[in-house]
Amino acid sequence: MSKYDRVYNFSAGPSMLPVEVLEKVQKDLLNYGGSGQSVMEMSHRSKDFKKIIDDAEADLRELMNIPDNYKVLFLQGGGTLQFAMVPLNLLRNSRKADYVITGTWAKKAYKEACKFGDIKAAASSEEDTFTWVPKITKEDIRPDADYVYITTNNTIYGTKYNYIPETGDVPLVADMSSNILSEEVDVTKFGLIWAGAQKNVGPAGVTIVIVREDLIGHAPADHIPTYLDYKIQAENGSMYNTPPCFSIYVAGEVFKYLKSIGGIKEMERRNREKAAMLYDYIDSSSLYKSPVAKEDRSLMNVVFVTGDADLDKKFVAEAKEAGLVNLSGHRSIGGMRASIYNAMPKEGVETLISFMKKFEEENK
Repeated sequence: MSKYDRVYNFSAGPSMLPVEVLEKVQKDLLNYGGSGQSVMEMSHRSKDFKKIIDDAEADLRELMNIPDNYKVLFLQGGGTLQFAMVPLNLLRNSRKADYVITGTWAKKAYKEACKFGDIKAAASSEEDTFTWVPKITKEDIRPDADYVYITTNNTIYGTKYNYIPETGDVPLVADMSSNILSEEVDVTKFGLIWAGAQKNVGPAGVTIVIVREDLIGHAPADHIPTYLDYKIQAENGSMYNTPPCFSIYVAGEVFKYLKSIGGIKEMERRNREKAAMLYDYIDSSSLYKSPVAKEDRSLMNVVFVTGDADLDKKFVAEAKEAGLVNLSGHRSIGGMRASIYNAMPKEGVETLISFMKKFEEENK
């Protein structure tokens, strides 16, 4: 990385991308694949782009072992639009849905869904500042709910689900924006998975939706905007209108990169190694503390504090001077947050730990 004079970017998103992918994008920027044009200039109806999007879908299906009875969509609007698209498409029988509130984004999704049906907060850890993830079972879910909604990784609070809730016959919907492709997951346990790209997949602008076929085609066509109907998007191969072409292209290059290193199994091994290094140091430190319940700690977003707000700010400022950027905790809770997504190399975590040790020695 040093040849590009790059910093270690611990941003929660948009986050860093694999250097190998950036180099490939740079190489192809002016003339993609001998086409004489950039992907940014390419018609989404062209054969060149059709191959890009088809290859991206095929590679994602291979990486995640997505069954044939699931549609893969590349949409726009980010997670914020999915907060509305999910209930608009999936509230179809009882018009009930149960949400598990584990952080800011789950809460926003819940509030948006409340506009469209009978929405219940089945469980919440808000009273403890979202420092743990509730353990829910079938008994916590209304049996006639149209779906259950969870956020599998919580970027702000540094927690993750270490289990997949058992919801019986009620479809499970998951926002996987901040941990998709970071560890192996059984897609068949979910009715719908969605993820914004800007953590582990690519640049901001594309949102992946993986949805079981039997869950689409039920949106009320007479009063749902056409663009927001999953069935319309599926029938048009994610190209009902002009898709986020460049973001899809970069995502496809990330998928190819992941395949080249051994797939998600190898990526998960690397992620667990990085997270263990950082948490082990924090737990052994007399200065830093992780407020998150150990069994619910995120592999992607490591939250920690010194207990002194002014010292936290000093840490962030001095880290930036050392080439370790975007370590501020979310504005709602302060402290520090190291987002160590897929593209963060082990060397970046090692460099952070070295800095933390030096800072601790200087601020005893």
